[in-house]
Amino acid sequence: MKKRIVVCGATGFIGRNLVERLAADPGVELVAVRHRRPGYDLPGLRWIDADLTRDEGARAVVAGADVVIQAAATTSGAKDIVERPYIHATDNAVMNSLLLRACHEAKVGHFVFFSCSVMYQPAERPVRESDFDLSRPLFPSYVAAGWTKIYVERMCEMYAGFGRLRCTALRHSNVYGPHDKFDLERSHMFGATVTKAMTAPEGGTLTVWGTGEEARDLLYVGDLVRCVEMVMARQTTPFALYNVGFGQAVKVRDVVERVIAATGRRIGIAHDLSRPSIPFSLALDSSRIATEIGWRAETTLAEGLARTIAYWRAQARLAAAS
Repeated sequence: MKKRIVVCGATGFIGRNLVERLAADPGVELVAVRHRRPGYDLPGLRWIDADLTRDEGARAVVAGADVVIQAAATTSGAKDIVERPYIHATDNAVMNSLLLRACHEAKVGHFVFFSCSVMYQPAERPVRESDFDLSRPLFPSYVAAGWTKIYVERMCEMYAGFGRLRCTALRHSNVYGPHDKFDLERSHMFGATVTKAMTAPEGGTLTVWGTGEEARDLLYVGDLVRCVEMVMARQTTPFALYNVGFGQAVKVRDVVERVIAATGRRIGIAHDLSRPSIPFSLALDSSRIATEIGWRAETTLAEGLARTIAYWRAQARLAAAS
């Protein structure tokens, strides 16, 4: 019998990559959840249109599921994080609360939640899961998103403790790759940088928000998808919390230089210190998941960059031909 896997947020960045990978598994009956954005065609894929912030929507998508992968979320870039942090709190807390209850009551076997690293303080060395101190204030720019992620992690632990639902919370670092948000209004640093580099006039400049001294742990999306596959196959404990990152922090300025070099274009760099930026540097220590599950990041930044730029160019050709 095939395993029924439900991917919530299947039209988003991580969800789309998960669906494309899992759709190739003949042992999987794949259900994809969408709401406002249109779906796409893949052989054997079944779509459900549901609002996960409503109880009936959450119950509908988890019915009959063996695994629910929760990749649906309200997300955006630095501008919203700085100016409207509350938009990351309410909807995300509501939808995850409803999904966890629905999974528990429907006797789903496994719930995988994409947390992230926003609850950590900036650090000079890679941080472990145990380095998070609940008594310390969160980094100001990440208060709303951070407390929401912590809340859902604790909800996962609570439901796992009831003995019916296995739960995994993945504190991933900054993810990049194909299907990322590349529009400049909603994108994160990496997606925005690729778009700026690909659209700037030859001999022009690419404008970086802030000084570029802050550093990010960049994880290729394919490595995160492989992590989910390994967790589904190998996790034995009722609840697990894992850091999932490449393990090195790269300065934004260096990322921009590498992106420009990978495009092969002649572009200069300028800095706009008036625009929102987040002076935060962090890398994750993923030794726990390496020990317990056997996962390690495999894709170098150079490899991931090349794949991402190739994807951007392919999408631009399709858009031009349509």
